[in-house]
Amino acid sequence: MNGELKFCPQCATPLQWLAREEDGGPKQRLRCPACEWTHWNNPTPVLAAVIEMADRDGQVLLARNAAWTGRMFALITGFMEAGESPQEGIAREVKEETSVEVDAVNLIGVYDFQRMNQVIIAYHVVGHGEIVLSPELAEYKLFAPQDLRCWPAGTGYALADWLRSRGHAPQFIEWPPRS
Repeated sequence: MNGELKFCPQCATPLQWLAREEDGGPKQRLRCPACEWTHWNNPTPVLAAVIEMADRDGQVLLARNAAWTGRMFALITGFMEAGESPQEGIAREVKEETSVEVDAVNLIGVYDFQRMNQVIIAYHVVGHGEIVLSPELAEYKLFAPQDLRCWPAGTGYALADWLRSRGHAPQFIEWPPRS
């Protein structure tokens, strides 16, 4: 089951792949044969930010996650917390991960990222201030918009759409990147 649930969180019975009648016909999902609990496995919403630094000539801040082995730089991402809007969530994530103050948040778009079972909600964020990274991030780089290179996956498509909205033709890196 590759890291999926193995036991029912309600009664601890081992879960099984069972078909049940749902909208549109039978659907096989991980289910509890004892109490009928269903693991829906719905995609998780993830927030992402293209951070345009107002006090650095509009350069865009990309960062490298400390857990990544390569030298890939990407958008700041994170999860919403209960009780906050997506806009509040991405402003909080940017502040937590970079110390950058957020002045404006505007939706770029929503992107499918099935490999991680996620839906990415991407924003253009205008920010300012000293950049101090959280321990989650290893390093950052600032890029002029025309120097940005996109990647052909989730947040890379958001970056490409943002570039198009600014009159730049996005260019994509080789994928997967070479080590």
